[in-house]
Amino acid sequence: MALLWRKATAFCLAITALVGLCSVSSVAELQRFEQPTKADGSLSFLVVGDWGRRGSFNQSRVAHQMGRVGEALDIDFVISTGDNFYDNGLSGVHDSDFEKSFTKVYTAPSLQKQWYSVLGNHDYRGKVLAQLSPVLTRMDSRWLCLRSFILNAEIVEFFFVDTTPFVDKYFTDPEDHEYDWKDILPRESYLTNLLQDVETALRESTAKWKIVVGHHAIRSAGHHGDTVELVDQLLPILKANNVDLYVNGHDHCLEHISSPDSPLQFLTSGGGSKAWRGDMEWWNPDEMRFYYDGQGFMSVQITTATQVDIAFYDVYGEVLHRWSTSKEMYSSM
Repeated sequence: MALLWRKATAFCLAITALVGLCSVSSVAELQRFEQPTKADGSLSFLVVGDWGRRGSFNQSRVAHQMGRVGEALDIDFVISTGDNFYDNGLSGVHDSDFEKSFTKVYTAPSLQKQWYSVLGNHDYRGKVLAQLSPVLTRMDSRWLCLRSFILNAEIVEFFFVDTTPFVDKYFTDPEDHEYDWKDILPRESYLTNLLQDVETALRESTAKWKIVVGHHAIRSAGHHGDTVELVDQLLPILKANNVDLYVNGHDHCLEHISSPDSPLQFLTSGGGSKAWRGDMEWWNPDEMRFYYDGQGFMSVQITTATQVDIAFYDVYGEVLHRWSTSKEMYSSM
């Protein structure tokens, strides 16, 4: 079933190149995809970010442990939180980094599932349309990367948001970097439309759980810290629409912060390869549930309509932090 679904997705992406539309249905302008659950209605997946380094900086070791955990949890798919290819994205659809940093690294049988990916700031330093191209999906049917989209999995809906264009400094002070802003400009219109689409989709969602995925952190004690543009523009929308989890990368760490005024949880999974040891700012201990300045990844299990279990793993596959939540009670384990 999963293989057939992936082939159908690959075909749909190929149609995108011709007609510019690929979705099962749409909410506003955001494309929508459907992810089947297991027969018992449960769902499990892994989250990894900031990874694409041709296997170096422990990327291959993290991938190995992902394979082991993925098999144990019988995962349904993988989410990438962006910065998929370092240092400067892909140069085109035939860039060998796609194979050397993705196909030849994540080789475990359990990881031969659909990957849902967003773009990070490093991806914007290359040819963005290469990562979005159906050519890559034909090369490796696991690959699905779009700027922003919706994934419906019955009891949970995922809202993938393109966060890089929100960050002012990439436009006002890009330093020595060149960003590919094709299809983003005029920026103000792009962001206004995106925020409206996200707000509409969240408001109309009837899913038990709502999870938003972006590259940049909203709240983080790591190297980059809070993304103020997201705090100002995106966070109010998430709170107003009862989003349960915001999942991101960007900071090369593993992290869990609780919102002080809502059930919203901020989860950083940006330890897919190179990490920044000792690079952490003080954070209110009442909100900081967990911080690890090393490599690793995250798992999420939705075992019933009311229960979500989260775990963070290091490069050795050891569980560093667990947390569970339900709609009836928010609790830490």
